[in-house]
Amino acid sequence: MQHTDPQTLYFLRHRRSHPPKLLSGPAPSDRELMDLLELAARVPDHGKLEPWRFIVLGRETLDRLAPMLGDHVAATGGDDAAVDKARSAFGSPVIVAVVSAPVDSPKIPEWEQFLSAGAVCLELVNAALAAGYGAAWLTGPAAQPEFANAHLGVSTGERVVGLIHIGQRGNAPPERPRPDIAAKTVFL
Repeated sequence: MQHTDPQTLYFLRHRRSHPPKLLSGPAPSDRELMDLLELAARVPDHGKLEPWRFIVLGRETLDRLAPMLGDHVAATGGDDAAVDKARSAFGSPVIVAVVSAPVDSPKIPEWEQFLSAGAVCLELVNAALAAGYGAAWLTGPAAQPEFANAHLGVSTGERVVGLIHIGQRGNAPPERPRPDIAAKTVFL
C-alpha cells in the first residue's frame, strides 16, 4: 500500500504566506471559515485538551478596532510611523486570532499546550492556502496582552499566539531565501 501523497508534498514545498497588504476581499464566508477552522484544529493535542480557541475579527470589527490599536501604540510610546503601521495592520478582509487557552493538567505542561496553539496557527494558514485564499500568520501590538485583554476578550492566563490574516490572493509574493537545512541539522 502506498502512503505517499505527492500533491501534498508539492504544496508544502511551494507554500508561502501572502502578506496582508496583498490580500483583498471578499473574505471567506462564515461556512468556509468554519471549515478552515475545523481543519486547523486537527493538530497534535496531547491529552485532547483543546488548549486554544478562535476569535474571528470581521471587517466591521477590524474597522472599529484599527483606531484603537493606533491609540494603544501611541500610548505605549510608538512614533507616528508605528502608529500608522498599527492602524493599517487591520486591513485584511478577515483576521482570526488564535488564542492559547491552557488547561490545568497534571500531565500536560503548559508549554506543550502553547505549542499546540502554534500548530493551529500554521494549520490554519495552510488550510486557507490550500483552499485558494492568501493567508499570513502575524502578531504585533494587537497580540500583546494589554490590547488583546482590553479589546479582543482575551482572558488572564490566555495569550494570542497568532493573528491569521485571510483574503483573496493578490500578486504572488516573491520567493524568499530559505534556510540552509544542512547547516541546521545534526544526525546522531
